[in-house]
Amino acid sequence: GVTRKLLERVPDGQFDWKPHAKSMTLGRLAGHLAELPHWVNITITQDSFDMATPRPAGYQPPATREAVLALFDEKAAAARAALAGRGDGELMAPWTLLQGKQTLFTMPRASVLRTFVFNHMVHHRGQLSVYLRMHDVPLPSMYGPSADEAI
Repeated sequence: GVTRKLLERVPDGQFDWKPHAKSMTLGRLAGHLAELPHWVNITITQDSFDMATPRPAGYQPPATREAVLALFDEKAAAARAALAGRGDGELMAPWTLLQGKQTLFTMPRASVLRTFVFNHMVHHRGQLSVYLRMHDVPLPSMYGPSADEAI
């Protein structure tokens, strides 16, 4: 899909680059986009998630395009498997995002998937396309042809 096409074009050796002091690095943005499908599993298999939960010990963000792609492929395959066969009852069940003791929101799982997960991915794909353009990397067609590629 489109996300993988963008991640395939992330230039190795540029992972520390960022367009502005307040921006994520290219490597952090690519890694974040690659791991976002994991939120499908979290949303489907848990009733809530606490953003204050630390990352697992030993977590290392991907440092190469190959590692980004491997992470994305792993998380995307697991997300597809988690969604397979889910019924309306499961998808309409409430899900809550917490920050410590504070509830950030509670919504049906289907709404969480659409807004918090998929829209989040689309947002970061847009960011990544700008980062890639700033490196003169040809962009794939995403919602029609790009300036570099037909559909």
